[in-house]
Amino acid sequence: MKEFETYTLPNGIKGIHRRVHSSVAHCALVVNAGTRDEQRDEYGLAHFAEHAIFKGTEHRKAYQVNCRLENLGGELNAYTTKEDTTIHATTLRGDFAKAAELIADVAFHSTFPEKELAKEREVIVDEINTYKDSPADMLFDTFEDMLFEGSELGHNILGTKAALARYNGDSIRRFMARTHTTDQMVFSTIGNMSLKTVQNVAMKYFAGQPSSVRSFKRSTPQNVNSFERQINKHTHQTHCIVGARAYDINAEKRLPLSLLINILGGPSANSRLNIVLREKNGLSYNIEASYTPYNDCGAVAIYFSSDHHNADYCRELIDKELLTLRTTRLTARQLSMTKRQFLAQMAISMENNEGYMLGAGKSYLVHDEIDTLEEVYKKVMAVTAEQVLEVAEDIFAHTSTLIYQ
Repeated sequence: MKEFETYTLPNGIKGIHRRVHSSVAHCALVVNAGTRDEQRDEYGLAHFAEHAIFKGTEHRKAYQVNCRLENLGGELNAYTTKEDTTIHATTLRGDFAKAAELIADVAFHSTFPEKELAKEREVIVDEINTYKDSPADMLFDTFEDMLFEGSELGHNILGTKAALARYNGDSIRRFMARTHTTDQMVFSTIGNMSLKTVQNVAMKYFAGQPSSVRSFKRSTPQNVNSFERQINKHTHQTHCIVGARAYDINAEKRLPLSLLINILGGPSANSRLNIVLREKNGLSYNIEASYTPYNDCGAVAIYFSSDHHNADYCRELIDKELLTLRTTRLTARQLSMTKRQFLAQMAISMENNEGYMLGAGKSYLVHDEIDTLEEVYKKVMAVTAEQVLEVAEDIFAHTSTLIYQ
């Protein structure tokens, strides 16, 4: 049995399916359209549109959309990122066709009644207020805003209260017509269904959408100089990001960088920064490193929070670890353990069928192909200590810093 099977509908929507032995089915429509595709007078519109599609269609009122799968014990949800919008559902296998039909209905036949949009504006205003109470979330967005200055990649997903007040059904229709084109969509599925069954369902509910092609190209962010900024937010703790521009999602160096970030501040308790800052010195209980690759660029970020009087020492220890990784090659044993840990984390994450399905859809959307586990294993095992050292010097030679205090 193949790990994944793929197909393409006549209107350009692509499909990817994995058959697994499970009584539960997961499916998602992944659209290559997010907040970076908003024009300057549309900030927050991609997220508003994602909320609005659940507020009624040509065939259902809002409560019918919400109850359709809930009444069957399933669930329907959606989320927006800077580069994509995903509508996903989970049901029992026997209800898979109902889930696919509902996704197609909200994606292609939503009506955006103003009465419902008014309610949803208030929901998002609450999200904005919650966001403003979260210095860590604001810090990440502000950092990327500065890192990608002048680019649509920088602004936060939620937008502003003033902008929300301007948007209506016509605003959403214009945005979706421009960005949600069929050549930028993947229908991703996982469950105990044959490819033929999945294709028939996809043909029935998705192929009727008229074919459309994106008419614009994303602009690559211009390079910016390194910066160091401190902003007084009167927070109880210091919140800090040390980071830099990084490789895009198609770059060959993406995998060595992913290994490097996992060594530095990955999810395991034995990451270097967790050991140094938390376990050995008790300076910070929130320390992590992340790598976010985008379509044409990327960002790495090391985040920590600490008591104000410990912040400088935390930064000193982080700088020391970065210098070590830039100047000292990993030993054969260190590299082997790093690879083993990385592959194990990946394999364990794939036990979550929903997460696996969402990841496969995104990967197929971006790369037009997807590696098997065996292919990923070979690529990881081929990474050398020299490559990790080279990437560390390339990325961390010139870092930027943003501090909230």
